[in-house]
Amino acid sequence: MQTQKFDLVILGSGSTAFAAAIRAAEMGKTVAMTENRVLGGTCVNRGCLPSKNLIAAAGIVHDAAHPRYPGIEPARLKMNFGELIRQKDEVIAYYREKKYQSIVGDRISVFEGTARFVDRNAVQSGDVRLEAERFLVATGSRPFIAPLKGLDAVPFMTSDLLTSHESMELTEQPESLTIVGGGYIALELGQFFHRLGTRVTILEPSERILPSYEPEVGTVLGQILQDEGVTILTRTKAVAARRDREGVAVDLSGNASTAVRSSHLLVATGRVPHTEGLGLEVAGVRTDRGGAIIVNDELQTTAPHVWAAGDAVGSNTESQMATPVGAQDGGIAALNALGGEHRKVDHRVIPRAIFTDPQVAVVGLTDKQAVAHGYRCACRTVKMEQVPRAQAVRNPHGVIKMVAERESRRVLGVSMAGRGAAEVIHEAAMGIRLGATIEDFVGMLHIYPTMAEALKIVALSFTKDISKLSCCAE
Repeated sequence: MQTQKFDLVILGSGSTAFAAAIRAAEMGKTVAMTENRVLGGTCVNRGCLPSKNLIAAAGIVHDAAHPRYPGIEPARLKMNFGELIRQKDEVIAYYREKKYQSIVGDRISVFEGTARFVDRNAVQSGDVRLEAERFLVATGSRPFIAPLKGLDAVPFMTSDLLTSHESMELTEQPESLTIVGGGYIALELGQFFHRLGTRVTILEPSERILPSYEPEVGTVLGQILQDEGVTILTRTKAVAARRDREGVAVDLSGNASTAVRSSHLLVATGRVPHTEGLGLEVAGVRTDRGGAIIVNDELQTTAPHVWAAGDAVGSNTESQMATPVGAQDGGIAALNALGGEHRKVDHRVIPRAIFTDPQVAVVGLTDKQAVAHGYRCACRTVKMEQVPRAQAVRNPHGVIKMVAERESRRVLGVSMAGRGAAEVIHEAAMGIRLGATIEDFVGMLHIYPTMAEALKIVALSFTKDISKLSCCAE
């Protein structure tokens, strides 16, 4: 077996791993990354990039068939699903080459194969032994498969269906699709397939979709999707799956104690840290009950020479599974591991978005979370129909909610379902990061008409009846 030595060995080659590798190379260190699937990890190959590419394409088809403006006739655009997948693969290949493959070389090397610790200071990847004094575990996450009876005997998909040139890639459009789960992956993919003509049924055991979000957000988005034609069965639990003449049948309990039949089945019940089979115990690295690697606020594991970052650490250090979180923390881990620094991660303000139409975006604490943290809260909710921009472009669907501490008036969280929410939320995130109050959002001069005015309007609603205000008025 061949042995190679590096300053830093990274398990994984996704956004977290590359951020760390680039930072290490800038410090003049040598780095090895390992990858058992495709260079670049989940985000570029089967997550963020392909899903947003295809969701935008489906939006074009939907908007043409359902114009919001009187005077514009509906148009049925011709759609070739196979060609859509082909162009998606082209985008992935281009991005992978420009942002990942082109960076490899000189001080950064990649080794293909499943990696695992075989000694305290050695990782084996394929037939190569990689030795180092410092290691970083950045293996990301994998789909969590709900324990449905009979699932092992039926064909089903996970969020990996958007991968590129792998066996699980979906290349033909489903006639009908049952989705187990009502989280962000289920909603994004469910609306995408529906807009292309697939009959979609979403199964959610809670009383509404997005159960961990503000209830106003889940309720309004659920109604919008149902009005569009997506079937959403809440308080409905999938208990078993079996083959059926149409494809797959899913047996249910709860509100709909029957079965749903469809040509395809998608299990979208969340993601979990991908840490199994890494030999972490050999290096002295401990995980929690959910398989997430335990780290301190400097991303150091229970083994002093091993750091971990990204999805692999789960919610430890109050982290969240999101690409930009991993990318930021990967650089911090490299500095701490190789530069002797003691930088701490800061996960207090993490903006998140769901790319449905309308988009959902959140940052900070929900009302329920704020109360659990001991805050005395004041909250206000405003419908998007109160936002001039939403009315001007005939898309007044959605809601925005602001959570603030009652005494100090400091804003603790914002949740929005509405047009452009993923862009608007960054202003809220910066405000929360800098300790902004309700009055700061009121006093912020906004361009008229923009969706970002929703933040000013919901802030105004704490003290005024916004239905009686003129445009731009305070």
